[in-house]
Amino acid sequence: MAQTKTDPRIIRTRRLIMDSFIELSDKKEFKNITIKDITTEAMINRATFYYHFEDIYDLLDKALSEVLFVNLNCDYYQNNELNEETLVSIFIAITNFQTSLSNRCHRGYEDTIARIIREQLEFIFYNMLVKRNKAEEIEALKVTAVMLSWGIYGASVEWRRNDKEIPPAEFIKSAIPYILYGV
Repeated sequence: MAQTKTDPRIIRTRRLIMDSFIELSDKKEFKNITIKDITTEAMINRATFYYHFEDIYDLLDKALSEVLFVNLNCDYYQNNELNEETLVSIFIAITNFQTSLSNRCHRGYEDTIARIIREQLEFIFYNMLVKRNKAEEIEALKVTAVMLSWGIYGASVEWRRNDKEIPPAEFIKSAIPYILYGV
């Protein structure tokens, strides 16, 4: 089956909408951003917005996923090994992402942000685990990827709660031997 290529105009318009949304989020809290604000900023009409996104929550979800995907450099990690350096790098990317969002998103959207982070991490960890393990262990690898994603996310939340007194790399390094080699 031949793969169809997306029209570059569609990609540009989608990018324009997301960029406008991110630009607005620097000026306003998410709960105060309207579709009209976004369409005005992007210089598009409402129908164009709704062609690309179901609603503002769909836009939030996709924009955050894309920003996190870029921050995590997912392509890099998919070709990397699960080791101390990788875990520290992922943890720093997650804490940086959360810090950058703390000024933009109202507390009511933490569940959305948490889900997006965990999904991206699960995808990365699963691909890393599959590369170095047997194919018949797929279900166990899925569970392991879920545990790692929730654990790294939970550690990032704990780091934020501790008023970020310790640098993220130092905070996570003490746990890495237990993550990699067992309790």
